[in-house]
Amino acid sequence: MNICVFCGSGVGNNTIYADAARELGELLAFEGHTLVYGGGNIGLMGIVADAVLEKKGHVIGIIPDFLMKKEVGHTGLTQLEIVSSMHERKRRMADLADAFLVLPGGWGTLDETAEILTWKQLGLIQKPIAFLNVDGFYDSLLIQMNSMVRTGFLKDTNMEFVRVAETPEQVLSLLRP
Repeated sequence: MNICVFCGSGVGNNTIYADAARELGELLAFEGHTLVYGGGNIGLMGIVADAVLEKKGHVIGIIPDFLMKKEVGHTGLTQLEIVSSMHERKRRMADLADAFLVLPGGWGTLDETAEILTWKQLGLIQKPIAFLNVDGFYDSLLIQMNSMVRTGFLKDTNMEFVRVAETPEQVLSLLRP
């Protein structure tokens, strides 16, 4: 499968996030999956990509030109596509992906995740989405999502496609058909 990973351009303040990203990358390569991601060489993005590459796996990065010019693009990937905008980046990653996997991250990760969840809700995509909830990172967001259901702003059927696991091995099993 082509698995699109949304994750941080930072590493966080606990090594557990980097360790999970590295383990995930190694598992992706071991299982023969292709990593599709934002094309960066920094943060959890760079760690996942490097782990896949070190294990001789395939990595497709999609990066906007302005970020490439800031020298954060990973030039050692199997394939690096430079696009014109963040919107084009998200669309291209979605087109290439067979599944989506969300690791810890900041605003960019949240933006990508919200958009893909919305596309799933609207029926624009039919691909699985899973969260790697490292050390409870997404607990608060999951509580908020359930609050949206409880208060009538989100149908409970929409929560049925939100898959959550605590380890890289578990989360990959959630994405298998």
